[in-house]
Amino acid sequence: MKPLKADLLLLFVTVCWGSSYLFMKVGLDSVSEFNLIALRFGLAFLFASAIFYRRFMKIDRATVKFAALLGFILFIIFTLVTFGLKTTTTSNAGFLISLTVIFVPLISTVVYRNKPETKLRISILLAIIGIALLTIQLPFRIQFGDLLCIAAAFCYAIHILVAGSAAHKVDTLNLGILQLGFAGFFGFVFSLLLETPTFPDSTISWIAILALSILCSGVGFILQIVAQQYTTPVRTGLIFSLEPVFAAIVGVVFAHEVITGAGYIGASLMLFGVILSSIK
Repeated sequence: MKPLKADLLLLFVTVCWGSSYLFMKVGLDSVSEFNLIALRFGLAFLFASAIFYRRFMKIDRATVKFAALLGFILFIIFTLVTFGLKTTTTSNAGFLISLTVIFVPLISTVVYRNKPETKLRISILLAIIGIALLTIQLPFRIQFGDLLCIAAAFCYAIHILVAGSAAHKVDTLNLGILQLGFAGFFGFVFSLLLETPTFPDSTISWIAILALSILCSGVGFILQIVAQQYTTPVRTGLIFSLEPVFAAIVGVVFAHEVITGAGYIGASLMLFGVILSSIK
């Protein structure tokens, strides 16, 4: 697969994840936090493993080890995001979670000694400015939920780097499927311990959770793992920084939210940053 095709697949994944905030909000109206994580990733695992069952039967021990680690990181990420949204605004959360675009090159530089080239550093700076213009609403104050979202962004960066490393060592499709199963399992265990697991009680909630499971989780995280084999973790993080742009578009179309002039400028800067990083 050519790097451009891999970047386009990651862009599609970002569109899916941009829509997930709306689906999560609807889903949380009928089920609790860990219950939602269990349903989201558990159903995604069943859906994906049923479709690719022949290939999935060929998993090896190395794939299981990487999948368990990635699945646990996914569980931590979505636990932090879900509880973080309770005590901060959606706009602040969108900006802070998108700080993944900063954490990926920082961690990569420290761990792998990979210093981003000048063009990529400019692209990251444009993405940061764009995210701020698109999502921040003044006055900006640090709440406990903000700290949880920052932690989620850091975990996102770790997931991208670990996935990028694992993608070159094991079957990427099986890895992508199995990590969903582990994330759902961890969610189910915590739901049993701290909540009363239930199923959604309305049609709209079922639609939201199935969309989270099949589109945002099943398709999204599997394609991420597959595509990362042909691109770099830093570029992956940069493409994922477009998530607030697509989240804003979904909010405008389906929730009748309003984007300010600064928001449009921010979205344009982020898009330009991604394009700049792809130009040779």
